[in-house]
Amino acid sequence: MRRSTVTTALVSAAALLLGVSLAGFSAAAPAVPSRSLEMTTITHVPAMPAGAHQLKIWIPLPYTGRDAYQKVPHLKIESPVPYHVDHEPVFGDRYAYLVVKPSQARKPFDVRVSFQVERFEHRVSLTPSSAAPAVPHMELARYLRPDRMIPLNGEIGRLSAEYTKGAHGNIAKAHKIYDYILATMHYDHKGTGWGHGDAVWACNSKHGNCTDFHSLFIGMARAAGVPARFQIGLALPANFHSGTVAGYHCWAEFYAKGIGWVPIDAAKASQDPAKSKYYFGAIDTDRVMFSMGRDIRLVPAQKGAALNYFVYPYAELDGKPYDAITHEASFRDDSATQTAESTGD
Repeated sequence: MRRSTVTTALVSAAALLLGVSLAGFSAAAPAVPSRSLEMTTITHVPAMPAGAHQLKIWIPLPYTGRDAYQKVPHLKIESPVPYHVDHEPVFGDRYAYLVVKPSQARKPFDVRVSFQVERFEHRVSLTPSSAAPAVPHMELARYLRPDRMIPLNGEIGRLSAEYTKGAHGNIAKAHKIYDYILATMHYDHKGTGWGHGDAVWACNSKHGNCTDFHSLFIGMARAAGVPARFQIGLALPANFHSGTVAGYHCWAEFYAKGIGWVPIDAAKASQDPAKSKYYFGAIDTDRVMFSMGRDIRLVPAQKGAALNYFVYPYAELDGKPYDAITHEASFRDDSATQTAESTGD
């Protein structure tokens, strides 16, 4: 897979943009790996059912918060129905919000979101430094609390205490938890129950997808006093220049004093054990982040329960969750676009 990279001359600018210290870079340092692409998401909205009065839709947009290792210089939303862009205040997630009247949805319609994005590798040194950015205590406190599907007591708390015993500092504790998950869980989609990010289910079933792996990691980390948070986006195939996006992918970060937020991807490490060391402290460029957090309350608020996670559009018809809308996504690497243009494709 060909990936575009920023040149050495641009390392300083990229680092400043992303809040990364340049203390570890030298004039001969390798360029920061990145992947540049164009992406399109399409939300298919069916005709409003007879007798319905109002349809509300929240469509997630690529994340642009200060902790996102991606740039989104151009974004375009095409909708036959008026919309506005809102932000969720706790995690910084953003989305297009539509309120649809019956007269506006007598026929099906689409909402198309197209954007350019450059995704940077997020890789940190695990050696503490006085130059590490400070994180407000209130922010860290949020990532020490339980979520609806990530309790910190019971079996999760017991496991956390058992497997972090004797570990000193957040790096050591997180590594013990990461190693435990890789030793006991395997990645697959067999049976039912997987994919909900239920930490207790993951603990008992010993398998699942990325949401299950990282819910267990986050629960055990928080139970050990290590702030940890959930991030989710769309997965990009590493070996293709363009195509449809098969599904989402999520990962986690934990906080260590003197370092900052440290990324981990236990699910990818399980699928590729040869890179298990890499995925503790780094994540690759084959993803686009859309949101952070669990138990998300949108603004304007939805009538239904807080969202377990937010990577696909959410809708409510007359105040009740509505799952008739569908979603698709596609991507095209910038290198593929340039090649197509040069050949007249």
